[in-house]
Amino acid sequence: MEIDLAFIWAAIIAFAVLAYVILDGFDLGVGILFPLFPDKRDKDVMMNSVAPVWDGNETWLVLGGGGLLAVFPLAYATILPALYAPIIAMLLGLIFRGVAFEYRWRSRRAEGLWNWAFTGGSAVAAFAQGVALGALVQGIPVENRAYAGGWWDWLTPFSVATGFAVLVGYALLGATWLVMKTTGDLAHRARHYAYLSGVATLLAMGSVSLWTPFLEPLYLERWFSWPTAAFSVIVPLLVAGCFLTLVHGLRTLHDTRPFIASLGLFVLGYAGIGISFYPYIVPTSVTIWDAAAPDESLAFLLVGAAVLVPLILAYTTYAYWVFRGKVDPEEGYH
Repeated sequence: MEIDLAFIWAAIIAFAVLAYVILDGFDLGVGILFPLFPDKRDKDVMMNSVAPVWDGNETWLVLGGGGLLAVFPLAYATILPALYAPIIAMLLGLIFRGVAFEYRWRSRRAEGLWNWAFTGGSAVAAFAQGVALGALVQGIPVENRAYAGGWWDWLTPFSVATGFAVLVGYALLGATWLVMKTTGDLAHRARHYAYLSGVATLLAMGSVSLWTPFLEPLYLERWFSWPTAAFSVIVPLLVAGCFLTLVHGLRTLHDTRPFIASLGLFVLGYAGIGISFYPYIVPTSVTIWDAAAPDESLAFLLVGAAVLVPLILAYTTYAYWVFRGKVDPEEGYH
């Protein structure tokens, strides 16, 4: 039986992107919520809660982007020109946010400036990721194996809606992360913001989900034709279950359950996107097999991935284990 290397690599890249979204999502969410906590001590604790892991979280973004270039060069050459503007905005946001981690602690006179760099960088990166996702889902025109659209094709009402959906979703991840990692008044206020962002996330997911099937005939067929129509019932039920778990965890003052439920919402949303346009990697123009590099290249790179991915997983797991538990306001990472 022949091994489908293109499918294996599609699964690896899909996993890397999902890992980035759920891991970097909560620390971007902490930055988005930063202005809602005016007390400097609270800000210090919030930043210290993600300082040990934020840079490791972004490793998955590098793996996903680099992997796309190496194993699906046609998809990379098609998607990048279509999404230059939101991707550049995302990278600039991540740069300002990353610099703020260090400069905020060293430049006391400009601390307010770096607070806003942390917030602005987080919000811009989150919104740009959502816009890029929306632009990808709504379809990218391809002719003669090249992008055939214009500079502003990524900017549509749907992509703006997905941008705001990702923004409030990351805020939910950040709020539930703070519930899990902090104590006292900070955790209490984070719980309040988790309620608000949880409701906003559910409404945003519902709006985008109802909108998506009508973007392309393929999506409409997937969600309303048997047997894939079964997911139209299963996924919303699971989303409702995660939301109820989130609310129950917040009401019972549980530390970890709201965060896990929030991750569940993102995993289900990601699965819904995958169901919509598989096997296309550039919806609805290029399949994963059309875009794949030669099998020899895929096999060679797979050997490296077999070593690299477990190492990244091991390092990530170890980092979260070492820095587990509540953040001590008197100590901190810096």
